[in-house]
Amino acid sequence: MTTSDGRAGRELGVGGADLVRDLAQVRDYAVDPKRKFYSATHEEISAGLTTDIYFVRTMEILESLGRAGAPVVAEVFTSRDGMMAGNDEALSLLRDRGVEVWVLPEGERFDDHEVVMRLSGPYRNFGPCETPLLGILASTSAWATAAAECREAAGEKPFICFGARHLHPAVAPVMEKAAIVGGADGASCILAAKLAKVQPSGTIPHAAMLIAGDTLLVAETYDKIMPRDAPRTILIDTFHDEAEETLRLARALGKRLGGVRLDTPGERGGVTPQLVREIRARLDQESFQHVRIFVSGGLDPERIRVLGLAGADAFGVGSYISRARPIDMTMDLKVVDGQPIAKRGRIPGITPAPRLIRVL
Repeated sequence: MTTSDGRAGRELGVGGADLVRDLAQVRDYAVDPKRKFYSATHEEISAGLTTDIYFVRTMEILESLGRAGAPVVAEVFTSRDGMMAGNDEALSLLRDRGVEVWVLPEGERFDDHEVVMRLSGPYRNFGPCETPLLGILASTSAWATAAAECREAAGEKPFICFGARHLHPAVAPVMEKAAIVGGADGASCILAAKLAKVQPSGTIPHAAMLIAGDTLLVAETYDKIMPRDAPRTILIDTFHDEAEETLRLARALGKRLGGVRLDTPGERGGVTPQLVREIRARLDQESFQHVRIFVSGGLDPERIRVLGLAGADAFGVGSYISRARPIDMTMDLKVVDGQPIAKRGRIPGITPAPRLIRVL
């Protein structure tokens, strides 16, 4: 087998009965010493190489007992309330494995301990998928949930996810796509936006001003060379007082200036409601009502609410979404050989879950 990044590996494959099933396969799988990144490839995830080793031991035991193909029903339930996300990747992991799947639709809210997925089929077909399956749902649902909290705080005002810089690049696109599921109006990460079938959002960072030496020079050059549909939203906190810099740009660009972005660092107190109110008032006094105020930098739902009331028109949210605590997901076997069963403390048999939809 040759992986997507050109590495050779033992034939574990991508679909169907291709999961790693014995310790010999684990022992023989070789990692290329020239591998550039530690993140798992699509092939490695599909083959079960990101699963916990005890599932491989389980398969060997069950195969020895002639029980690996036992028909089972498994349920996935949550550790707290949140928003469902990650369905596409979860189904990609399970597709063509001879398993039936019911799942809560993406974007739906779920309650604490609610069943969000049910799987039915021979255990060997999906057992080793448990670790990556739960990981997909735990992380993506958490990111979507955090974004949904920002969506509620922002109301009708747009917000963009700026969280890619806070995560390993292998998972940053997953996070920002999940944020769009949760209600973000866009994502700054190019791949995340493309996966969500939207165009990436964002203009320019402080680096452009620092290297060019003047915010107005950068703004005028941006206006001159960028496509007409590119938003004319310019950072105004690099060199001078934010209110003065805003008016300087507005006077020079006039109607062409779509907005200004405030990203005042914490060392200077961050973006405050007083600063937003002052800039809004000064813009309005000079008839620049069309210029919107975009704020970013350490935003969370509470700050979004406060700054929105002060006059902010749009928000860039990063670490609040990217650092969201995963929503632990648990998979339990509830039926084996057609008979209700469960570990102690759990109720045997299928849990009523009328909101689940058959997808495989």
